[in-house]
Amino acid sequence: MATRAEAERARWPLLIGVAAFVFFADQMSKWWAVETLDTRIIDLVGSLRFRLALNHGAAFSLSQGRGPLISVLALVVVAILLRTGRQATRPLAAVALGMVVGGALGNLSDRAFREGEGLLGGGVVDFIDLQWWPIFNVADMGVVCGAILLVILSWREPEPADGDPGSDAGSDTGSTAGSGSAAGSGSGTDAGAESSPSRV
Repeated sequence: MATRAEAERARWPLLIGVAAFVFFADQMSKWWAVETLDTRIIDLVGSLRFRLALNHGAAFSLSQGRGPLISVLALVVVAILLRTGRQATRPLAAVALGMVVGGALGNLSDRAFREGEGLLGGGVVDFIDLQWWPIFNVADMGVVCGAILLVILSWREPEPADGDPGSDAGSDTGSTAGSGSAAGSGSGTDAGAESSPSRV
C-alpha cells in the first residue's frame, strides 16, 4: 500500500502536467488570435465571437492600467499554489491547482514579453467575446474553472486515511482473544472428559 509521501509525489507530476497543458493551449490560442484576428472578427454561435483585444488589467479586462501590480500578486499566488500542490493527495485537487497555475503563468508571460509600458506591463491577449460578458482567453478559463473546482473540493469531506493500524491491531487482538477463549474452552472440556471415570 502506498504511503502518504508516495501519494504526494505521484500527484506532483499530475499538477505540473496539467499546468503545462493549460499554458501551452493558452499560448497557442493567443498566437492564432494575433495572426488571424488582427483585421477581422469571426462570428460563431449566437453572441459568441472571436475578437482580438489587448488587456492591460486583470482577468476579463478588469482593473485596466494595473497590470504590473496584478502581475506581482499573480506571482505570489502561483508560488503559494505550487507549495500547496506538493501536499495535494487527491488527483482532482492536483488538476485544479494545475489549471490555476497554468492559466496564471499564461497571462503572466503576456505581461512579461508582449509590448507594454514598464516591467510586466505588457498587454494580455483576449479574444473570446460573448458580447454580454467581459472578453477573455483560455488562461482565464483555466484560472476560473480551477478555482471553482477547488471550492467544490473544499466542501467535500476529506478522504479517510489509508489503513488504520489501531483498528487492524484491535481486530487482530480481538480475533486472537476469541480464538484463545474458544481453544481454552475446548481444552477444558476435553480435559474434563478425560478425567471423568468411564461408566460401564
